[in-house]
Amino acid sequence: MNKIIEVQHVSKSYGYLINKVKVLEDLSFTVEKGEFVGIMGPSGAGKSTLLNVISTIDLPTAGIVRINGKNILELKSNQLSDFRRQEIGFIFQEFNLVDSLTIKDNILLPLAIDHIPLEEMDSRLHHVAELLNIEANLNDYPNTVSVGQKQRAAAARALITKPLLIFADEPTGSLDSKAAAELLQYLTEINRQDGATIIMVTHDPYTASYCDRVLFIKDGSFFAEVVRQGAREKFFNQVIDMQATIGGGTRLNDF
Repeated sequence: MNKIIEVQHVSKSYGYLINKVKVLEDLSFTVEKGEFVGIMGPSGAGKSTLLNVISTIDLPTAGIVRINGKNILELKSNQLSDFRRQEIGFIFQEFNLVDSLTIKDNILLPLAIDHIPLEEMDSRLHHVAELLNIEANLNDYPNTVSVGQKQRAAAARALITKPLLIFADEPTGSLDSKAAAELLQYLTEINRQDGATIIMVTHDPYTASYCDRVLFIKDGSFFAEVVRQGAREKFFNQVIDMQATIGGGTRLNDF
């Protein structure tokens, strides 16, 4: 398999001297192309900071992050902006949809910025809308659709650029259990059908049970890893056990 992410001895601090706060400390791991990887840990463990660092939103204080062989620290500001827009898709807890645009136009926005030909835009739109089951909502506005449909629209917008990587930060946090399960099933299909590599931060073991493996961090450092082998229910229970060991979170969903 090909390593699409290489994190080597990454640390992240904020502030200076006596006010310096270390959020991440000497983290190293790799992610293979096509993996669905979860990141878990107690509140304040550094999960979102880690996601921001490896997704190029933020830069590490020390260490190296390589994406598809490129050291992101060596990219200039304009190169990094282009790389982020063209190669990375983001799904956040907040949908960040433009209320004055239809669902269709929200999804197409990244392609319009890059001046992709209309025929190619239509082809990609049909693919992601069908995959995420929002074809019937394309002409609706965000304030007229359900929360689950909004999140699927946000996922479609992340996917339509055909990114190397999809980063998801608590993507089910605003959803009820039914909508959350639907989104996770769609993400699983995206991972399997399109070979998308997904990195997802979550506090919820049910959400994490859809991943291939879960990295646990505590106080900014690597704590443990749980790899899925066999049924998802068994993996769910392994994640629950590790979460109890690390001391973070509670069971929000069940089978």
